[in-house]
Amino acid sequence: RIGFIALNDAAPIIVAHENGFFKKHGLDVELSREVGWATIRDKVIHRELDAAHALGAMVISTTLGVNCLPCECLTAFVLNTDGNCITLSEDLWKRGVRDAVSMRDEIIRSRHERTYVFGVVFAHSSHRIHVCDWLRSGGVDPEKDVRIVVVPPPQLFRNLAAGTIDGYCVGDPWNSLAVREKIGWCVAVSPDLAPGHAEKVLMVRSDFAANRSDEHLAIISALSEAAALCDTPSFRPELCDLLSRREYMNVPSRVIQASLVGPFDAGHGNTIPATDFIHYHRNAANDPTAAKASWLIDGFNRHRFLPAGITVPADLGARTFRSDLFQLTQKQLIKSKKNELVHA
Repeated sequence: RIGFIALNDAAPIIVAHENGFFKKHGLDVELSREVGWATIRDKVIHRELDAAHALGAMVISTTLGVNCLPCECLTAFVLNTDGNCITLSEDLWKRGVRDAVSMRDEIIRSRHERTYVFGVVFAHSSHRIHVCDWLRSGGVDPEKDVRIVVVPPPQLFRNLAAGTIDGYCVGDPWNSLAVREKIGWCVAVSPDLAPGHAEKVLMVRSDFAANRSDEHLAIISALSEAAALCDTPSFRPELCDLLSRREYMNVPSRVIQASLVGPFDAGHGNTIPATDFIHYHRNAANDPTAAKASWLIDGFNRHRFLPAGITVPADLGARTFRSDLFQLTQKQLIKSKKNELVHA
């Protein structure tokens, strides 16, 4: 049983299920759409899910026991790199905000009237790192000058529309939907904020990876093939139609196309190529390297995300981001393809 959240970066899991890659590798998989990241985390901890579409940062925070029971978890597969945006309200555009510096100016002007509120999907996430890095680049202290709240991904758009938050950081389709409905615009995107950062991963308990090793490696192999297909340009229109279905994203295909087919519309006449927005397989996206883990751990430390008393072991990155297991599956896939060619 594999859990996922309604986001475009769940695509490799959905494609592996719908296009038969799980079955090809001998797996009988049930997908379970969940409402938020805390639910995903808790269901993995309590073995209600065998594996899950998860935040890369959540593998680290769950292993440390931050705001949850400590539970040794790992990832042997990065589902995507990049793919996030910081989306701000149209009201902020009208007030003259164009970047982090003008955001600081607006905060100073309005400091006696209101505190601006930004939504992120989870307290320990790349999204919160993005928001804090972006604000600090303009001279804003994210701990004192604004309020940052946690909102599940599908609810961020509704909260921006209702005016309960002034901006958010999330993956698509929830940025493109805000632009399409003219309630928001994207001030920054992942390629600008932290090019190549690990975004979503396949998260499992470490004991699942050890005790059900064959199944775990089979899942990774299936996802490897699915991710490669997701990054094939000719497949992207079909992928958008698949993700748009009610049981997955439940939004119009044309909204999903903005970031997967492109060009990605950031609002107010700004666009970027879809090829630069999200990577499912290209540029060694799927390998959970030490560098990808380090970026997240460094972000935790830089912005003081961890409570007092929690220390980060020196081997945490190597324990949680298992490039060795990923490399093992890649060798098995190469061997399997060679055997298929010989048989053919």
